[in-house]
Amino acid sequence: MRHDGTTRPGSGGRRAVAARCRALTEARWFGLTVFALILANAAVLGVETYTGVVHRWQGELKLVEHGFLVLFTGEVLLRLGAYADRPRAFFRDPWNVFDLAVVLCAFLPFARENTTVLRLLRLARVLRTARFLPQLRIVLVAVGRSLPGTVSFLLVGALVLYVYAMVGWVFFAAHDPGHFGSIGRAVLTLFLLMTLDGLGDAVRAGLEISRWSIVYYASYVLIASFVLVNVLIGVVITSLDEARTMEERYDEDARRRAGADPRAGAGAQSGVGPRAEAETEAAAPEPGAPDGAEHELRARIATARRALDELEESLARLPGARR
Repeated sequence: MRHDGTTRPGSGGRRAVAARCRALTEARWFGLTVFALILANAAVLGVETYTGVVHRWQGELKLVEHGFLVLFTGEVLLRLGAYADRPRAFFRDPWNVFDLAVVLCAFLPFARENTTVLRLLRLARVLRTARFLPQLRIVLVAVGRSLPGTVSFLLVGALVLYVYAMVGWVFFAAHDPGHFGSIGRAVLTLFLLMTLDGLGDAVRAGLEISRWSIVYYASYVLIASFVLVNVLIGVVITSLDEARTMEERYDEDARRRAGADPRAGAGAQSGVGPRAEAETEAAAPEPGAPDGAEHELRARIATARRALDELEESLARLPGARR
């Protein structure tokens, strides 16, 4: 609705299409069906690794692949239709962008001509299972958020590895050239020792050279295998907690918007106008944004504007009111 009281052309049709598509995509059976299709697609990919099956059923497998592509394309179109009244909101959800990219890449000419690229793109569909598994989605988000801390961990680990490799080359290169004959061999030896693989043999070989080698190996194992690994675990756990908090806030905001969204059907019964709908959507916080007094104040302002909108419409319906 414009400020002069008229409705934007085509807005009612878009809202109707969005409501129908949203009711379909948010249905439980729809999600389960798409999830089953993704698993079936993964099974077909596994079957195609057997050469005999591919040679015998090549035409059938290609037909099945085209069927999966059609179904996944239809699913993405339905999800796009659910945002027909607010297209920009579709791209705010990273999973929507990921789904759209996976499906569209299958239609690119270079992907269709390159078998390896096409198989990798088809394999990317398997990752879409995270959309329907909240716990897996939390883990993936946690992995992404832990990347900065992981990079810092790798830099510190590389520094420790290089320093100990140089020290090992200085003291053990002449007596144990197979493990410390060069900086590269020393780094490889210490990298394997980081996993405690062959630690006993390395310590025995070091004791044959010098009894002080036990200090070298003990300090390295303590720093590399215990301190640094525990730091990495701490980074991952912290990121996992942050991802879980973000997921809870996202679900809470989605439920809040769904409960206050007039386009879902509640607004049509209460008589809330489209202007109040836009104001309510603008007042709602973005997914992952921290809740606070500002958002609560915006929600109250949106409620007051809805009330004023209802009052304005009631006055307009009175007999003798000015048009």
